[in-house]
Amino acid sequence: MIPQATIDRIVDAADIVDVVSDYVTLRRAGASYKGLCPFHDDKTPSFSVSPARGVCKCFSCGKGGNAVHFIMEQEQMTYLEALRHLAKKYGIPVEEEQLSDEQRQSLNERESMFAVNEWAAKYFQDTMQNHQDGRAVGLAYFRSRGFRDDIIQKFRLGFCLNEPEAMSREAKAKGYKEQYLVSTGLCAKRDNGTIYDRFRGRAMFPWINLSGKVVAFGGRVLDSRTKGVSQKYVNSPDSTIYHKANELYGIFQAKKAIAKEDMVFMVEGYTDVLAMHQCGIENVVANSGTALNEAQIHMLHRFTNNITLLYDGDEAGIHAATRSTDMLLAEGMNVKILLLPDGDDPDSFSRKHNASEFKQYVAEHQTDFILFKSNLLLKDAGRDPIKRAKLTEDIIKSIAVIPDEIIRSTYVHECSEILGMDENMLMRGANKNRREILENLKKEAQRERERQNNLARLAQEKAEKAALEDKGKDKGMEAAQQQAQDLPEDEPPFDIPPFDPSDFPPHEDTEAPEIQQQSTLNISTRQSQAEQHFIGIERMIMSLVARYGEALIDGEDAEGNALQLPLCEFVLGDLQYDEIKFRSPLYARMLNLIVQNVHTPDFCVQKFLLNNPDVEISREAAELVSDRYQLSSSYKMEQTEEELKSTYISRLLLDYKYAIIDEELKNCTSQLAMPDVKNDIAKSTEVLQKFMHLSNIQRELSKRLGERVLMK
Repeated sequence: MIPQATIDRIVDAADIVDVVSDYVTLRRAGASYKGLCPFHDDKTPSFSVSPARGVCKCFSCGKGGNAVHFIMEQEQMTYLEALRHLAKKYGIPVEEEQLSDEQRQSLNERESMFAVNEWAAKYFQDTMQNHQDGRAVGLAYFRSRGFRDDIIQKFRLGFCLNEPEAMSREAKAKGYKEQYLVSTGLCAKRDNGTIYDRFRGRAMFPWINLSGKVVAFGGRVLDSRTKGVSQKYVNSPDSTIYHKANELYGIFQAKKAIAKEDMVFMVEGYTDVLAMHQCGIENVVANSGTALNEAQIHMLHRFTNNITLLYDGDEAGIHAATRSTDMLLAEGMNVKILLLPDGDDPDSFSRKHNASEFKQYVAEHQTDFILFKSNLLLKDAGRDPIKRAKLTEDIIKSIAVIPDEIIRSTYVHECSEILGMDENMLMRGANKNRREILENLKKEAQRERERQNNLARLAQEKAEKAALEDKGKDKGMEAAQQQAQDLPEDEPPFDIPPFDPSDFPPHEDTEAPEIQQQSTLNISTRQSQAEQHFIGIERMIMSLVARYGEALIDGEDAEGNALQLPLCEFVLGDLQYDEIKFRSPLYARMLNLIVQNVHTPDFCVQKFLLNNPDVEISREAAELVSDRYQLSSSYKMEQTEEELKSTYISRLLLDYKYAIIDEELKNCTSQLAMPDVKNDIAKSTEVLQKFMHLSNIQRELSKRLGERVLMK
């Protein structure tokens, strides 16, 4: 376990805006920040980050929490792994970082694989810088390509000795398990079961993910072996921590520059990325020769809407520039193409120009993808009418995937001029294709609605069944009302409506879509509405406790003497006085823990909960302190903040007790409808007396609630 004091240091140091910005481009929105959610395919910014509270929240998919929870979800880490990750990011020493061989071997698979890769990256770097063969072969290769030492260090380039087992032998000597050397792809197995180094004799290019972890390697064969070799590069195979289709080479080094420039260059190879960085262009990534997919596009879209595909001017480069672009357009990206002069690739071109010259060339020669595609296909088709018809259809399909109607119309107009075709005809074709796309989306949405409707139908059937059962209770209620006729008619027991959590809408700064938000309690749909109602009130009580639990408010001791006590103690004491326990075990546990620690010097409830090693508690705390729960206008009063805390918590506790009494009254009416009670005078009298007693209590609660409402 990491000591609590260290956990507190880590969480306090972890700036939520800084942490999330490593994965999402954030824009200020009032006191908060917003961006595209990294946890689902977000089209409009629904991910909110509150620096004041240190929490984040997606108001569409519901995921969020503090910095630790965000890293846990984003990197699929455990709680301790996320803490170590943040500790490393902010330079905070953690006792568990210095591991023995036995402790290292006991780490889980993902952590072990990351640890092996990190060690290997350092080993390859050290080999190239300090080993005789490493300097003579590996370092000589990179310098022959013109790369400076700072670029070699920035991308953690290295060299693997041309010996079958040099690296693996050293790794095992350091205590790393053979199974992880194989599962990461650093080694492969022979038929006899022994292992050998996969990358022996190769220059090494580590793949570093968004969070700075080494997930894989690319190795380039050197010397005369490159002649006639069909595959100069060997990459790590897919594993638990690495899927090539989901990664982009250079994304870690480029992400800040991409956000700053609001544009990304896409190139093909490792050395293209290195050369452009050396030229001064840092907002560049490589897909390493594979077609872009949705996961990679979604990663880039978090940082920018603008992408320029930068490829060689030869036929292969032109072909690469036309792959996967429809997916980029469908994602709403602004796609441009830049073909370099014949004989140049991004590597060679960047060596001939400085950053300003490179950017000037980009500005003068990059072309919108649709226009590039139109000119390219028109040249290929020539005067062949069949080819022209096919290319027109191909272009129209690309235009149709663009979500913005104005941009689609602009491209149709431009293409009509390039192709010499009627604009209206092209527009009709684009609209037809667009309708087909939308129809497919509607079918998917319809299937989802049908699934939701089936769930709603089952819930409705359950409610109707319960309503039928309630009909038999009417006579019991009439009898109870007859016995309770001494209650004044002008003061009915139900003059104040029960508490409704919907009185507390999301904060005005958040744009929550019309999707029901759920707490991390994950209330089962099998629970009754009454149970959800109680937990809803408990959630509002705990929201106030989480924010102001240590604040002193006015109260009374057992003898009725005035005193000041922490708000959390006021809540627990009030509940215990009436022998009430929370329905939610989690909230009951949280409240007891807070009260047990509230008198600790410099105690802060919010910090105590958010930094709690119990992940269930810290996740729920992040939910409770988020801006989602706000006072509605019906609760706001012209009072100081301290007075408001006291008034608000008192009202919530009264609402809670009112709901309990209301439930007990309904239980009484249910009992009166039961045959064994109806036919037993003694039992029915006992239930009626209880009903009358509860009615008097409810009437008093109604009166007190009414007085508080009139205070507005």
